[in-house]
Amino acid sequence: MQDKISNKNNAATDVVEIDLGRIWKAVLKRFWLICIVSVLCAIITTVSTFFLVTPKYESSAMFYVNNNSLSVGDASFSISQGDISAAKSLVDTYIVILNSRACLNDVIDYASVDMDYEQLQDMISASAVNSTEIFEVKITSEDPQQAEILANAIAYILPKRISSIVEGTSANIVDYAIEASEPCSPSYPKNGAIGFIIGLVISLSIVVLREIFDVTIRDDEDLSRACKYPILASVPDMANPNQSGGQYYGYGSRSSNKHRSDSTKKEAVIGKNISFVASEAYKLLRTKIQFSFVDEVVCPVIGVSSALAGEGKSLSSANLAYSLAQLDKRVLLVDCDMRRPSLSTKLLINKTPGLSNYLTGHCDISSVIQVCTFDDKAFNVISSGDNPPNPIELLSSSKMAKVLQSLKDVYDYIILDLPPVGEVSDAMVAAKLTDGILLVVRQDYCNSVALSSAVSQFEFIESRILGIVLNCVGESTGKYSRYGKGYYSKYSKYSKSYASAYAKASKKAQEDSKRRRR
Repeated sequence: MQDKISNKNNAATDVVEIDLGRIWKAVLKRFWLICIVSVLCAIITTVSTFFLVTPKYESSAMFYVNNNSLSVGDASFSISQGDISAAKSLVDTYIVILNSRACLNDVIDYASVDMDYEQLQDMISASAVNSTEIFEVKITSEDPQQAEILANAIAYILPKRISSIVEGTSANIVDYAIEASEPCSPSYPKNGAIGFIIGLVISLSIVVLREIFDVTIRDDEDLSRACKYPILASVPDMANPNQSGGQYYGYGSRSSNKHRSDSTKKEAVIGKNISFVASEAYKLLRTKIQFSFVDEVVCPVIGVSSALAGEGKSLSSANLAYSLAQLDKRVLLVDCDMRRPSLSTKLLINKTPGLSNYLTGHCDISSVIQVCTFDDKAFNVISSGDNPPNPIELLSSSKMAKVLQSLKDVYDYIILDLPPVGEVSDAMVAAKLTDGILLVVRQDYCNSVALSSAVSQFEFIESRILGIVLNCVGESTGKYSRYGKGYYSKYSKYSKSYASAYAKASKKAQEDSKRRRR
């Protein structure tokens, strides 16, 4: 019970775990996009300010507070000339007088402007200058002349108003207002900078939040966190690095005729014409498969499935069959995906008659087994046959179990190309007939939720999961890049140069032999 609770706690911890390194990589990867968004926001803000914000002008008048002695009503007291805090308090008093209704109404009458008390009050700002006995009154208006007139009206009215209220003190004018030649607001550089910062924050937030909540499997570390099973091989994208899985490897409504016709280019994805790295990856997978069944099963039945459609399970099945055939093993590849079969188009074999035709009793087993040859290496294939209305019933029939049992006496390996377990339940039915399951996971396409669900479904029926084939691995992926570009590229060049030197030496030896005979 404690172990279950501990596992649940660990799972919860994994959910909230934030990989700062991955977030940083995501930010660097989209740095150009973040910069573009920030610059666009800055441009939009600046243009909007130009067209939507009305410029305002500012005029100001400055006053000196004379506070040698002060009396208010019957009370009188003296303030030292150097008492700055007292002078500031007196400035605050003058500002309160300035903002009084009576004072502002006098300013409006003197300036002869058409506005009320509240409007003028919103235009006024007053404050002490650097905590001195000088305070400044500013008028902000859309009309520069109006701002000047009102500021000078305050310069005329305020000293008189102060003298009539506060006896023994005065406010002397230091500087009169002048008409502003340039607007004080808006500030285009400032608003542009604000727009840039807003765009930066928004774009960064989107990138970070997307990366935090993104469950797509992007590398082997994500795969290791999603499930406990080992990665048996990492295969590069052989079909088209620029196509997403749903487009090229399409299943159901995701596929298109265009990409289906492109899949006839078998030489690029199966056989000797695939890349050296891909070939070595499948050889590595072949070796690990062989070690998985040492002295256990005479003829292992291996199911190949995936969590989602479009992850490349059919290509992986075909290349695994070809790789085993290179060792002169007797291999049978069976297309058990009766809803959306693809092996017949990828291997240039007949779709019918196939497995469904045999299971429904329309033909015998020998008529559905076809030979597929690549580079002088052959393996047998059973295509899916006609699309039946009841594929689950056919795969779960006793006839399916019996034919597999009989075929084990003929072949060294039987590979079942199963449907995606996350799309249909056919794979779970056929998986019961296998000795092990390979899960194909497409990088930057499958997500950890779908993969965990697929693993749980196979574990529920107690199928043995051999491991994961990480498919369509990009060259920029960490370990693949370091190992693939380093070791594989050098080894490929070495093997090619060695083969070339061997061919030249053999040719020279044959010529020497002919000369001796003469």
